[in-house]
Amino acid sequence: MGGFFGAVSKTNCVFDLFYGTDYHSHLGTRRAGMAVYSREKGFDRAIHNIENSPFRTKFQDDVDKMEGVFGIGCISDFEPQPLIVRSHHGTYAITTVGKINNTDELVNEVYKNGTSHFLEMSGGDINPTELVAALINQKESITEGIRYVQDSVEGSMTLLLMTNEGIYAARDKLGRTPIAVGVKDDGYCACFESFAYLNLGYTHERELGPAEIVFMTPDGIRQMAPAQKKKKICSFLWIYYGYPCSSYEGISVEEMRYNCGKLLAKRDHVKPDLVAGVPDSGTAHAIGYANESGVPFSRPFIKYTPTWPRSFMPTNQSKRNEIAKMKMLPVEALIKDKSLLLIDDSIVRGTQLRETTEYLYASGAKEVHIRPACPPLLYGCKYLNFSRSSSEMDLITRRMIRAREGDNVSDEVLKEYSDPESPKYKEMLDDICRQLNFTTLRYHRLDDMIESIGLDKEDLCTYCWDGVE
Repeated sequence: MGGFFGAVSKTNCVFDLFYGTDYHSHLGTRRAGMAVYSREKGFDRAIHNIENSPFRTKFQDDVDKMEGVFGIGCISDFEPQPLIVRSHHGTYAITTVGKINNTDELVNEVYKNGTSHFLEMSGGDINPTELVAALINQKESITEGIRYVQDSVEGSMTLLLMTNEGIYAARDKLGRTPIAVGVKDDGYCACFESFAYLNLGYTHERELGPAEIVFMTPDGIRQMAPAQKKKKICSFLWIYYGYPCSSYEGISVEEMRYNCGKLLAKRDHVKPDLVAGVPDSGTAHAIGYANESGVPFSRPFIKYTPTWPRSFMPTNQSKRNEIAKMKMLPVEALIKDKSLLLIDDSIVRGTQLRETTEYLYASGAKEVHIRPACPPLLYGCKYLNFSRSSSEMDLITRRMIRAREGDNVSDEVLKEYSDPESPKYKEMLDDICRQLNFTTLRYHRLDDMIESIGLDKEDLCTYCWDGVE
């Protein structure tokens, strides 16, 4: 995934930029950067690796040195950014959030139109942000270039682009990721997470619509391209990625998770001794479940976070699993001889949740009932860098389906496995339950999850669960 923050001010904006970007640290784990523009010093940039140190630690020295009335910053899981580009549009800085599925096609198009090479390689591949800049540079104006990106990219692409006059903010064509705009006396900001500017003195102005492009200066915001009606915002933002204080499309992340747990409880039949969330992504869902069911909410194991890095940060999967396990500390008084109902945001590979379950049994648990807060993940995300998995076969659901159906599974068969009323769905859940050693397993239904969010299905991207684009 990734996140960004941009600010335009009549005075130095580096303080806002530093903390506004830092508030997006939950969205990325590998790279971070800030770029600023000062009328006296021009453009300046700092990029650091944040795999082993948090954003604030890596950038605190840069804050004292950087100066600018405009600034953009980002947290990224993959490529280094923002980039500073010189083109016929002048010099600008750019940062992006999204995924490009047709890179080769777009690179060939850019080569045909005169671009001779790319400089910013990321992991041996072309940096997607540089490719976006190259596409923008194909057109006569920046706005026209951004529209070209929105129309050309298969996947999604949301961006901030900073010139010496202000900042362009552009939401991807179908609004899969958000942009929230804040305002205060001396300027404006635009960012992924709507809570990121509240403690910096901004008040909420509005959210950009799908494909909308605006240009921000300290004196105001000018719409450069209108919002489109068709929308497909990522549902997983509410389930997992969004920080609890955020809201998207006016819908609170934390409140949605309470609703999610509530609807999970309404369909359940087990009577556990206590309800718990896998810390921290399942906690709010578990509170909603407990409030509805009357089963006490407890914390039978605690995540030790002061010194451990995030579990999904190391590139080696076995190391991620090992770190995730070492971070969990049991409260044996709340586990021994207890029937536990555990809620996690999702089950992807299943490795960590199986180890968590075995850990609870080893600590004396009598039963462990698992309730994921979303439906079974059947398809790899095509639109955002949701996971580093290189194959859909990393998903535990697809491994169970392959064991039953063989290597060549049709879309029609996958549809059966996504239908909670079908025999194949129930058989898949039984297989997962046995393999991961759960007492029982019940996923959130897609219709209930959509009700938990409160938007119409056609406004939500649910591809990873039902394959509907």
